Amino acid sequence: QVQLVESGGGLVQPGGSLRLSCAASGTLFSRNSNRWYRQAPGKQREWVATITSVGSTDYADSVKGRFTISRDNAKNVVYLQMNSLKPEDTAVYYCHTRLSPSSIYWGQGTQVTVSS
Repeated sequence: QVQLVESGGGLVQPGGSLRLSCAASGTLFSRNSNRWYRQAPGKQREWVATITSVGSTDYADSVKGRFTISRDNAKNVVYLQMNSLKPEDTAVYYCHTRLSPSSIYWGQGTQVTVSS
């Protein structure tokens, strides 16, 4: 059974940094693309970043240059390093992976709040 568990969220001041982690069990992250999404209150869930099986990365325009997605294949963990955080980055952040078109997995989410 595939499980994704996020951690690392919290309260941070504007301009601060956080690193989110997503640990997987039941699958190897490196076999597929892995993504981070976020959902702010009253808004739809939106894509944030992707890392492919070969390590290529892509980012939403709103986080480009501030966020970095990475993966530790030995630990089977995907990270999201978030720098220069803004209040509009406040959201629940979700880890995602897709093993096939019908096998999509999400973590439970971790809250990130950017506020002074």
